[in-house]
Amino acid sequence: MHQQPFPLSRRRVVLAGAGAAAALLGPSLGGGTARAAGRSGARAADSLQPYASYWFPDSLPSGTPGAGITWRSLAAWTPEGDRDLAFNTATVPLAERFTPVAANTTARSGQARISALAAFDHTAGNPSQGSATADYYAPTHWAYIDELIFWGGSSGEGLVLAPNAPVVDAAHRNGVPVLGTVFLPPVAFGGNLRWTRDLVRKDAAGRFPLAAKLVEVATAYGFDGWFINAETNGGDAALAADMQAFLRALRAAGAGHGLRITWYDAMNTTGQVGWQGALNARNQPFFQDGSGPVADSMFVDFRWSAQRLADSGKLADQLGRSRYELWAGVDVESRGWDSAADWDAIIPTGRDHVVSYGFYRPEWTLTHLPAGRTPGQFHAADDRFWSGEGLDPTRPAGTGGGWRAPAVAVADRSTVTALPFATTFNTGHGLRWYEDGAATSDAPWNHLGLQDRLPPRRWSVRTTGRRPAVSLDFADAWRGGSSLLVGGALDAPATVELFPTRLPVGAGTVVEFAHRADAASGPVTVEVAVALHEPSAPGEPAPYTYLPAGTVEPGGGWRTATVRLGSLGGGTLHALGVRLTGRGGAPVAWRLGSLAVREAVGRPAAPGGLTVTEAATADGTTSVRLAWRRAAGPVRHYELHRVLPDGGRRFLGGTCGAAFHIPGLSRERGEPALVLEVRAVD
Repeated sequence: MHQQPFPLSRRRVVLAGAGAAAALLGPSLGGGTARAAGRSGARAADSLQPYASYWFPDSLPSGTPGAGITWRSLAAWTPEGDRDLAFNTATVPLAERFTPVAANTTARSGQARISALAAFDHTAGNPSQGSATADYYAPTHWAYIDELIFWGGSSGEGLVLAPNAPVVDAAHRNGVPVLGTVFLPPVAFGGNLRWTRDLVRKDAAGRFPLAAKLVEVATAYGFDGWFINAETNGGDAALAADMQAFLRALRAAGAGHGLRITWYDAMNTTGQVGWQGALNARNQPFFQDGSGPVADSMFVDFRWSAQRLADSGKLADQLGRSRYELWAGVDVESRGWDSAADWDAIIPTGRDHVVSYGFYRPEWTLTHLPAGRTPGQFHAADDRFWSGEGLDPTRPAGTGGGWRAPAVAVADRSTVTALPFATTFNTGHGLRWYEDGAATSDAPWNHLGLQDRLPPRRWSVRTTGRRPAVSLDFADAWRGGSSLLVGGALDAPATVELFPTRLPVGAGTVVEFAHRADAASGPVTVEVAVALHEPSAPGEPAPYTYLPAGTVEPGGGWRTATVRLGSLGGGTLHALGVRLTGRGGAPVAWRLGSLAVREAVGRPAAPGGLTVTEAATADGTTSVRLAWRRAAGPVRHYELHRVLPDGGRRFLGGTCGAAFHIPGLSRERGEPALVLEVRAVD
């Protein structure tokens, strides 16, 4: 039967604070809640969908854009005129990281690092706040990455890309800076030298307006700088000099905001595109000149050789720069872990690393899978890419001529340094959404801003018996879209190492977790593994103390356990895990749905001023844009629910920001008005 669209009106939105709205916010709802009820409105529904931003430097292509593409000039952009700014602004600050004792004897701290250049969607039509599919590149191995480049751009869409907020928020939570892209494409791909000249144009005072504009975009959107890739041929030495001066102006303007620049090895000092595959005299001025650094790092083109990289490292040393600010490009777009590379030229075994390395298109771990792929299949491939075929970073394979996974060479990092710490093992996408073990939405989804901090060592398991399989699983969850699943025959106790930490432990500190044994599992006895000291050496286990947490029986549903750490006498928690013991070697299927280390239990304050800022109807459904005032105090993210006529709640989405778009709402039976709830989550 055809359903009438919702009556919605910006004038009739009921705000939290008095009268009937106060009743809706009664004590039974708990803290951190605001609600809006509304009636009528009309606009084209499609026009409300916000997308990640992209621009041309200034002049636009000739002709008309393709379907779904909007041509915009960066020179004309202002934050005041950016209708989608609230939806595209990242809000999670860049976390500080520490380097624990390495998981193995081959990974080195303070040497080679990783820049990952990844495409998350098309340049145009990339939704600002996730979408209704679980088929999405959701990177989780942030512990090995030092820089994420939000890649894209085309001559038919736009050349300057601002990263969308979910990607930035997820990366920042794990201490990884994210760079937008300025892509000036080769002529063969529609590049036009006028766009390069637009970018480096000076005003009457000799300043670079678009350098200032790039800084303004990055600071308004909340990301960390720019990847500059000038690959349009046909320039001259004067243009190269202008580009070098532009980079210096961009660096100077961004320095006070903590912004960074990565330069791609393409244009050289002649103004021509001549990929060097090295740092040398032809491209050095774009990296460093006589006055000091020009770019913070350089992505070295794939044409490198062992000798070129060795010479590049020596030149960086002579310039007083770290050789590990050079990313040797490794193209994994087509073949992933079967990509051919001279690993010893970058990260030799038995001696210091030569330079760092940069992965071009690691989203291969998703895109190489066939149609019908699942989130579980993607994460299995992604774990193999980063940890190696053995899926055990404590015993990594691959020091020979084959794939040399990052876990072999690069020491992982962690941001788990303050209480409270909590995770629900949510990867930022899922087949449905769960709350307290029950599905509150059966719709697939993705939103990386909702991703939790996840175990960095996939998967470190200590046992004298058979090693169980460990994975991020999407068939059931406590909260979010996924849980951690340990499966297999346990013929000896197995310690699953979860998080290197730097957490204070006091008399009132507790570890709290939700777990269950699936129906096909045998009973599982669980102990919390905690270590107040570092391992004695790289590759060695942490000196764990095991604290009993009870036994879960199969089919008993989710249980919450609390283990007090006061008996440890205080100090610093350096490692956190669980030890599992089966019964009689029976197979187990044990899920960990949440894990928290805390002292006090608190609730965040409620957001306020929930408002329908725009509404549109089309094809019998209503779409809305919402905005609210951020809650006082620390808030991890906000969750949006629809309150149903029977009092139930249906999950609609979440965001770290204070604005959200909800498409395609239709009336429920017996529903006089739409009621939406926004809840702050600590």
